[in-house]
Amino acid sequence: MWKDLFTKKKKYASIPSEQMRHEVPEGIMTKCPKCKKIMYTKELIKNLRVCMSCGYHHTMPSRERINSLLDEGSFHEYDADMISVNPLQFPGYMEKLEEDRRKSNLNEAVITGEGTLNGHPLVIAVMDSAFRMGSMGSVVGEKITRAIEKAGERHVPFLIFTASGGARMQEGVLSLMQMAKTSAALKRFSDEGGLIISVMTHPTTGGVSASFASLGDYNFAEPGALIGFAGRRVIEQTVREELPEDFQTAEFLLKHGQLDAVIHRHDLKDTLTTVLDIHHRGGEHGWWQN
Repeated sequence: MWKDLFTKKKKYASIPSEQMRHEVPEGIMTKCPKCKKIMYTKELIKNLRVCMSCGYHHTMPSRERINSLLDEGSFHEYDADMISVNPLQFPGYMEKLEEDRRKSNLNEAVITGEGTLNGHPLVIAVMDSAFRMGSMGSVVGEKITRAIEKAGERHVPFLIFTASGGARMQEGVLSLMQMAKTSAALKRFSDEGGLIISVMTHPTTGGVSASFASLGDYNFAEPGALIGFAGRRVIEQTVREELPEDFQTAEFLLKHGQLDAVIHRHDLKDTLTTVLDIHHRGGEHGWWQN
């Protein structure tokens, strides 16, 4: 069953020539950072931002991911207007936040809310690297914690997609505190029988990888995702050894037992639906595991 559950599917679309890139406005085409092929951006988006040539998983904006997974019209967002302040009076921080809000059309690095996935109710949190590289500040931790608590109140599963450069340095220890806060919320939720599904996308690093990203009942990842705590250079300088070429990739972690599966984006919705089918037990509190 598990072999069938994680079977990859291939989709294809036309790939324009290198010459055509110079004949169309900026943004019409996208160059794959892995195979260097040029493709129409619209076709890439239609293909869930997976390269039609080599299968490379491009960064997927949070709202696109939500729309690709949840049933149409079912999503209700939580805490949409919650924004960061500057508790440590870090120079230039507010200006950077404002710039990111303008560029990304997001108020923070995570979107949370509730909806249904093929009819299954759940609470979802999706991080977005377009806002401060998905860094975890006080608002990110608060929104995720509230989402976990809401899942507990509603007796539904909690699904999180992580993408982060780690803790947000402009908020210092207040950012690091979010590791403990979110982890404690997940522990309470789990103790009550709640189902936690974590999907790590590129990149999931630092304090996020060391806290809520790795605490799922199921820990999945997308192909090629960078997942780790400290950077490669820091580790090599510390242990004074050269690390394997695929170190800190999703495939490396799967091989060493730190992930349950690496799932192609085209297969993700079906896989999540199957997991939800397995755990749903019917009745008013059918999602609790105990």
